[in-house]
Amino acid sequence: MVEITKCWLRRMRLLLALMIAVPVFLNLAACANRAGVAGQSAPKADLVTDSDEPDGRRRARIRLELAVGYFEEGQTTIALDELKQALAADPNFGEAYNLRGLVYMRLNDVGLAEESFRRSIALNPADSNVYHNYGWLMCQQSRYAESLQFFAQALANPQYGDRPKTLMTQGLCQIRAGRPAEAELSLTRSYELDAGNPITGFNLSTLLFQRGEFVRAQFYIRRLNNSESANAESLWLGIKVERRLDNRDAAEQLASQLRKRFGQSQELARYDRGAFDE
Repeated sequence: MVEITKCWLRRMRLLLALMIAVPVFLNLAACANRAGVAGQSAPKADLVTDSDEPDGRRRARIRLELAVGYFEEGQTTIALDELKQALAADPNFGEAYNLRGLVYMRLNDVGLAEESFRRSIALNPADSNVYHNYGWLMCQQSRYAESLQFFAQALANPQYGDRPKTLMTQGLCQIRAGRPAEAELSLTRSYELDAGNPITGFNLSTLLFQRGEFVRAQFYIRRLNNSESANAESLWLGIKVERRLDNRDAAEQLASQLRKRFGQSQELARYDRGAFDE
């Protein structure tokens, strides 16, 4: 499994699961009823406004918004308490069960996390975010066949807006499962949709480097190292790629950055002892 730095792990936690969709009620004009008597205009329905939302759902949504905030701040127990109150106000609130699953994932309670995602899917069977989260849970449990099935269900929704996130996560899971060719396809598709994601670029470059495709690996790792997301791990990979292509000047420039910016890193220690095959 490709290592990922703590900084990128924190970013992954947001990318993989935290973006819980909180529906916004839009003012949609209702279509005029065309079933009236010919020559007469049918009365128009009122616009849908916030007041049309049932009181229980409104209270549950407020609690969910609070829970999302606490969860993102790492206050998991408080987030769970808010979710309990949300579900007490509206036991059929699918988005709350989705976040409940993420909370129990963080608490390493696989059984309750899985039960939460199943409940959320039963209530909102078209919500790709839940399939994504459930897929990542299954991947963490090495249940790869189930994991990839859930990712496929998430991606099957043509209106799903977080396709790059799910393709990236699917690629990481395929790496774990020992399926590098499929992982490359998933990560490439994700990169085409979101070239700025450092996790995607790093893992794609690593796969290509491991397969000996150094020119292609160079393309992705150079773009990453020329961005603000560069870190010790990406610079180290860049050094190894440039050395394989006999670009000594480029490798030395990257080594200089590594020494200046990450002087206490394990990657610099490897460079100093010449451990380029690690």
